[in-house]
Parts: sequence; structure tokens; C-alpha cells
Amino acid sequence: MKKLIREFRKHSFLLYYLTARDFKVKYRRSFLGIAWSVLNPLFMMIVVSAVFSFIFRFNIEKFPVYLILGQTLFNFLSEATTSALSSITGSAALIKKVYMPKYIFPLEKVAFAFVNYLISLIAVACVMLYFQVELTWYVLYAPLILVFFFFFCLGLGLLLAAVTVFFRDIMHLYNVILTAWTYVTPIFYPIDALSPTFQKVIAFNPLYHFVNNFRCALLWGKAPGGLSMLACVVSGVGMLLIGALVFRKKQDKFILYI
Repeated sequence: MKKLIREFRKHSFLLYYLTARDFKVKYRRSFLGIAWSVLNPLFMMIVVSAVFSFIFRFNIEKFPVYLILGQTLFNFLSEATTSALSSITGSAALIKKVYMPKYIFPLEKVAFAFVNYLISLIAVACVMLYFQVELTWYVLYAPLILVFFFFFCLGLGLLLAAVTVFFRDIMHLYNVILTAWTYVTPIFYPIDALSPTFQKVIAFNPLYHFVNNFRCALLWGKAPGGLSMLACVVSGVGMLLIGALVFRKKQDKFILYI
């Protein structure tokens, strides 16, 4: 562990450099630049709210707030894991030339996505203010939920990055998985709309617990359920350990396949 910490400190400047580079690339020649991290979730919330409020007519109080809280969390997961997935194969030229800890690449992608997510919280705050959502002291659960959600995304990103080096088809398959994951997570519909049997199945979806607990803390003003919070902790730490172990075991063979 001490060796890992020393190695990270030695190469921490790379994390900053790569993150700054991604910011420049993403917002290059964009008139609004970083403002899109705020405007994009707002525009998506308006469109989806219009569809599900007037067409499907789900009876959810303060539905735009309900929607944007789940939508922004899922967008963070999607951006973080999708970019981490190709972080090793996409950095092949650099990895072959210079020695550096390979985990830096997926870590940087997840960190960059997290920074974008934090910026998007400005949009969340604006929507909450507009709909006059009253915050309670339960809001203190939100940072804790985000910490374990970051662990979950990082662990999944490390796992995907390692597997993709050997099986490039994962790049195409993962988009299908993300689409399916969207629909099996109550992001734009209430869980009550599902049958009791399927509600039990949804309980095995880690993303459901993160989204639901985040809404508890910020929208509904109540404490997340004990078992649901435990599910966030276990899935976050568990996924990080699994991803780190697989990545560490396979990283020495990356050079042969990239």
C-alpha cells in the first residue's frame, strides 16, 4: 500500500495534465464551452419531462427534480465508464514509450467525468430552487453517496479497461448494456410502476440504490434506508476491489495486446 501511495504521488502530475488536456479537447472551439455541462442536463430534463409528464403522465411530485437527480448520476456513470473502457487502448502510443502506472489512464477518465458531474450540479441546484425543494440535514448523506458512487464507477472503469485490451468487442457491447441499464433503473419512471416481482429484481441493481438514496437526501428530505445504504457501500467498495484486482493482474500483459 505504501509503495502504491508513493507511486501515485510521484505520477500525480500526470492525472492533472491528462484531465486538463481532456477539458481542452472537449470544449475546443465551443462557443459556450464548459457551460454545456450545465445546459445539457437542463435541456435533456426539459425534453424528457415534457414527454413523461404529458404523454405517459407519471404522477411524480416535482418530476423535473426527480428526473434530473437520476439523469445526471446516470450520465456520470455512462461518461466515466465509457471513456475509461478505451483509456488503455487509446493511450497505446504513450504507454509503449514511457513508463507510468497504467491505472492513471482509467482513473483520469473517471475523475474528468466526475468534475463534469460536479459542474452539472449547478443545473440540479437551479431546478431545485425553481421548484422550491426544501433541504434538510439529510442532505449530508449526498456527499457520502457520491463517494461510494465514484468508487463504483472507478472499479467498473478499471474492469472494463482491462477486459477491453483483450476483447475489443466490449466497446460495442457496452453501449447496448448501458441502454438496457437505463431502462431497468427508475430514472424517468417511478418504481411503483413496476410489478412487485420486477421490483424485487430491481433491488439487485446497484444503480437503483445510488439514485434512490440520492433522491431521499436531496428531494424527499429523509434518511436513506439502512439496507439500501449498505448496498451502496458494498457495491461501491466491492466493485472497486474487483476492478483493481483484475486490472493489477492483467496490466503486465497490456503491452502485448495494445
